[in-house]
Amino acid sequence: MAGMTRTYPQGVPCWVDLNQSDLDGAMRFYGGLFGWSFSNAMPPDAPGAYMIATLDGQDAAALAPGGGSDGWVSYIACDDADQTAAAIARAGGTIVDPPEDAGPGGRAATCLDPQGARFRLWQARRRPGAQAVNEPGAWNFSDLATLDAEQAMRFYRDVFGWVVSPELGAGMVRLPGYGDFLASGPDPDIHRRQEFAPEGFDDVIAGLSAADSEARWWIRFAVADRDESADRARSLGGMVTSVTDTEWTREAVIEDPQGAAFIISQLVVPG
Repeated sequence: MAGMTRTYPQGVPCWVDLNQSDLDGAMRFYGGLFGWSFSNAMPPDAPGAYMIATLDGQDAAALAPGGGSDGWVSYIACDDADQTAAAIARAGGTIVDPPEDAGPGGRAATCLDPQGARFRLWQARRRPGAQAVNEPGAWNFSDLATLDAEQAMRFYRDVFGWVVSPELGAGMVRLPGYGDFLASGPDPDIHRRQEFAPEGFDDVIAGLSAADSEARWWIRFAVADRDESADRARSLGGMVTSVTDTEWTREAVIEDPQGAAFIISQLVVPG
C-alpha cells in the first residue's frame, strides 16, 4: 500500500485552501512556518494563480489571490457536486458559488450551512485531495464551531450522513464506514493501530465545538512542537492569540500577517 494515492469518499473533508490579497507574502509566511513549497496549478496562459503547497512532494493545501475575509476553508468530498449542492439547499444551506469546473482537477462549489459556516464541495477528478495529512506541517483536522450543535448535525447528517456518537465523547463527528474505507486503501493498519479506542473511533472525520460568536470551520495543522512553531509564526509576522493544553494536545491559535486565523496542534500522548 506504500505510495497509494489518498482518496476521499463522499462526506469526508478532503482539502483546505486560503485566499489572500498578498499572495507572495502568504507563501513566505506559510512556507516558513510549515516548510511548504509551491507550484502554480494554473496553465501558463491562464489568468490568476492557484498555488499548490507541497510537503515533501505531497499536496498539502493551497493559496490563491483574493480577499482574505473567509480565512481558511475546508472542502468536503462529494461524488456529484451538482446533486450535493441541491441537497444542501433542500436542507437549509446556501449555495454562494454554484458548482463549476476547476480545470481538470475537479468541480467545486462554495456553500454556507444554516448558521453561516462556510465550506466548499469538491468533486475530484485529477486532484483527489490532500496527500500529506496528520504529520508536522500538514493539515490535521477540520473543526466546526457551531451556535446550535443539534441544528448543525441535523443539516450535515441530511447532506453527508454524519453522526455524533456519545460513546466517543463530545465533539467527535463520524461518517460510518470511513475506517473500513481507510483500511482498504491508504491506511491498512488503522484498525490494529486503534484497537485501544472505542468502537467507531476510526470513522471520525471532523470535530464539533461550541462557537463563541459565529459559526465557522476551524482548520488545524499538526506541528512537532507548539511553542517552537508559535515562536516561528511570530518571527514571520504572525500573532499568537491564544494557547491551550488538553489531555492529548498542545495548541495555539495563530493569525497570519493578513489576519487569517488557524490552529496549530502538537500531539502529546498521556504518560
